[in-house]
Amino acid sequence: MKKVVKFGGSSLASAEQFKKVGAIISADESRVYVVPSAPGKRFPEDTKVTDMLLHVYETAKAGEDITEEMKAIKARYDEIITGLALKDFSLDKDFEEITKKLIENPQVDYAASRGEFLNGKIMAAYLGVEFIDAAEVIFFNAEGNLNSYKTEKVLSERLSKAPRAVVPGFYGLGKDGNVKTFSRGGSDVTGSIVAQASQADVYENWTDVSGFLVADPRIVPNPKPIKYITYRELRELSYMGASVLHEDAIFPVRNCGIPINIRNTNAPEDPGTWIVESTCQKQDYVVTGIAGKKDFCTIFISKAMMNSEIGFGRKVLQAFEENEISFEHMPSGIDTMTIVVHEDEFMHKEQRVVSAIHRLAKPDSVEIESGLALIAVVGRGMKSASGTAGKLFSALAKDGINIKMIDQGSSELNIIIGVKNKDFEPAIRAIYDTFIVDKKKN
Repeated sequence: MKKVVKFGGSSLASAEQFKKVGAIISADESRVYVVPSAPGKRFPEDTKVTDMLLHVYETAKAGEDITEEMKAIKARYDEIITGLALKDFSLDKDFEEITKKLIENPQVDYAASRGEFLNGKIMAAYLGVEFIDAAEVIFFNAEGNLNSYKTEKVLSERLSKAPRAVVPGFYGLGKDGNVKTFSRGGSDVTGSIVAQASQADVYENWTDVSGFLVADPRIVPNPKPIKYITYRELRELSYMGASVLHEDAIFPVRNCGIPINIRNTNAPEDPGTWIVESTCQKQDYVVTGIAGKKDFCTIFISKAMMNSEIGFGRKVLQAFEENEISFEHMPSGIDTMTIVVHEDEFMHKEQRVVSAIHRLAKPDSVEIESGLALIAVVGRGMKSASGTAGKLFSALAKDGINIKMIDQGSSELNIIIGVKNKDFEPAIRAIYDTFIVDKKKN
C-alpha cells in the first residue's frame, strides 16, 4: 500500500498543527509522499501566509521597502520551527534569497509560491525525509497549463529514487523558466499529480472538515456527511459551489482509478469522504449532494418555427461568443430558447448581446431576467429511483417556491433548477428535508 497525503493550510498553520500532521503520517507507514500547503490562519482574524506574500509582491512592485513585511512572514515560520524544536534547521538563507529576488524582479507567481516552498522545507526536516522542489518536477506549457507528459515522466523518475519525500503544493516551473502557480487551492492538484506519478493506491487529502456534506452547513444545520461520491458527482457539485476540493484535482487520479479520501486533521478518526470512479456501496439517500449559486441572468429568446430553422442555436450562441461570454445552461422549447449566464459577466454587455442576437438570429423577441439562483440536486441513485423529480418539485411547491427553470441531463445524474435569489436558501432546505430528513418518502 502506498499513499500520498496532502495537508491544507489550516492543518499546517502552527507548530501544534504540524505535530498533529506528524502523528497522522507516523500512524500509517504507507503514507510516504507528503504535499503541504502554505500556513493558513491560526485564528479567524489571522492572515494566510500566501496573502501576506502577495501583499509583499505588491509592495515590491511599487518599489517600496519590503523589509518589515518579510520579517513578519519569517516570524510565522520561525514560530513553527521553534515549536517543533528543530534546533539545527533555519530558513535564514531562503528568506535572504526570496527577499533579493522580490526586490530585483518581483513576480506574482514566485511570491505566491514561496509559502508552500518554505513549509515544505520545514515538513521535510520535521519528518526527516527528502525535500523535492516542485519547480524541478512539475512543468507548465507555454499556454500556462500543466504539461502532463513531461511532469509525469520527470516526477515518476524522481520519486522512484525517493522512498519517502515532501513535494510542496501549488506551483511548478513555467515554459519561460519562471515559477508558475496553479489557481488558489492548487495544492490539491499537486497532490493528485504526485499520486498519479507515484502510482499510489490512495490519495488522502487532509483539511479542516471531515469530508463532503450533503448540503452547505451555513444553510442547512448539521447536514449529513457523504460517505462515497463518484468523480462525476463531485464535478457537478464542485461546479455549483461545493469547494472542499479543487475541482481540477480529480483529473490526474481519475485517469488511474486512484480514489481520493477527504479527511479531517483535527478529527483523524473520522472516515471522511471517499471520491471514487464507481462503487457498489449502498447509498443512504437517493440524493448525494445539493449545491448552488446565486446571481445568474436568463435571456429568453422567442421565434415562431424556431425548431425548423437550421442553425438558429448557433447564431444565438455566436452573439455571446462575440462578446466573450460563456453560457451555463440552455434549456429550450419548440419556439423558445433560454440562455443562462453569470450576471456579473453579462450585465455590462447586455445591450450589445441583445443587438447581436437580433442581427444574427432575427428572433421575435428577447427578454432578460436577473436575480436567478441555480441549484443542482446530484445523485447517482436518482437514475434508478422513480418519482425523484416529482418529489423535488412537490417539496418546493409545498414551501411556496416558484421554479423559474428546469434542466436535466440525459445521464439522470443531476437536476438543475432555477429559483429567485430570495428563494435560494429556503429551496435548499426544502430539498434537504424531503430527501434526507424525511427519508421514508424516498
